[in-house]
Amino acid sequence: MILIADDDAVQRKMFASFIGKSLGMGVIEAEDGRDCLSRLRFMDGRNELSKISLVVLDVQMPGIDGLQVLQMIRKSYPDLAVTMLTGSGDVQLAVKAIREGAIDFLQKDMTPEQLKLAVQRSLHIARMNTRLSSLERGAAGRKRFDDIIGAKTGLKDVIDMARRAAGSDIPVLISGETGVGKEVMAHAIHGESTRAGKPFIAVNCGAIPATLIESTLFGHEKGAFTGATSKALGKFREANGGTLFLDEVGELPLDAQTRLLRVLQEQEVEPVGAGKPVSVNVRVISATNRNLRSDVEAGRFREDLFFRLNILPLVLPPLRLRVQDIPDLSEHFLQKIALEAKTMPKTLDGDALAKLQSYKWPGNVRELENTLRRSALLSESDGIGSEDVIFSQEGRQDAHDAAIHPSSVEGDMQVSLLGRAGDLRSLADLESEIYAKALRVNHGNMAQTAKALGVARATLYRKLENL
Repeated sequence: MILIADDDAVQRKMFASFIGKSLGMGVIEAEDGRDCLSRLRFMDGRNELSKISLVVLDVQMPGIDGLQVLQMIRKSYPDLAVTMLTGSGDVQLAVKAIREGAIDFLQKDMTPEQLKLAVQRSLHIARMNTRLSSLERGAAGRKRFDDIIGAKTGLKDVIDMARRAAGSDIPVLISGETGVGKEVMAHAIHGESTRAGKPFIAVNCGAIPATLIESTLFGHEKGAFTGATSKALGKFREANGGTLFLDEVGELPLDAQTRLLRVLQEQEVEPVGAGKPVSVNVRVISATNRNLRSDVEAGRFREDLFFRLNILPLVLPPLRLRVQDIPDLSEHFLQKIALEAKTMPKTLDGDALAKLQSYKWPGNVRELENTLRRSALLSESDGIGSEDVIFSQEGRQDAHDAAIHPSSVEGDMQVSLLGRAGDLRSLADLESEIYAKALRVNHGNMAQTAKALGVARATLYRKLENL
């Protein structure tokens, strides 16, 4: 959605009509600078500011001009993208506005096609800036709901509920399959809460040895047990004032569940060997990929703890149920990969994107990122085609490994043109055998084999898919 502020009603309505028809976007009209700021405040109060992709400000407006409105927007809504709308004599003012934070400018005397391209350019710059800001905040450990890809589409209902949770300290239980982004959601809840400037401490409950759970979570005194050579605060006290994220909480043994329930009820921990409790002020967000209700019925999880953690349940859908988010997720990951490699981001062609959207994604968002990393590596151009998209071979991994990682290269390395029945084998069948045997010769080295055969690595991966 675009918000346009222009005191020329005829010009404003023409622009709104053109944007609606040519780009299929909604337009909010503001008759001057004051009206623009009023509409922004109204949408901000309803948590709907994220619906605005771009604000277009006429430079010359009565009362509060475009430059003044820009300065106020930069102060109150620093992440909101603003483009200036100028007459033929206002270009110098528009350039000044860009120095003060506008991302681009449009000229009123543009042809319809020029205007369409200019608006598309502004929207592209706005999306790029949003992605970069999101990556920077992620690197700094600060996330917000608008940083989550799918906040306006596949995850909208979940995030609407999460926004309500962010304003309170009630426990939240996030459930969903592995790789759907439960920790990302927990970070965003923390980042939008009053505890945002305080610690966010994440703990993988399934990775803690049973003998160390109590000391890891609640701390211990020096000498409390063999190997306790120094005092440890424990994760609860490390998170004091902030948020403690208990990932895979369903993996906690029953005795640790009992201790956790008491801490949640009393808001105090008793470090191992301390002999007296210590008060803590911690907001707890937990996550699981298990069905905790079933675990309660089976006696594997305490019912009272479940009800304590599950005051506000959030269920994240798997990626296969939100394929509409794959284009934006892919763009985000390709930009992230490019930033890490200090290169220009690669782009997906239509066939590659269609291939990604037709896949079931058992590993969810995490698998999508890994697939794109592999695709960016395999692509030998600035773009990624469908032949560069190689999915993980989880279902056939053992057979695949046996084919390309044998213990030796012994055996018949010849390739026969005839099949068992004496008929000619297909070219595809022959190629697969040639590639597999070439890999054996090179002890499974994909790069070396591709080079020896004179093919791209992507081609080699693709030919091995049917092994």
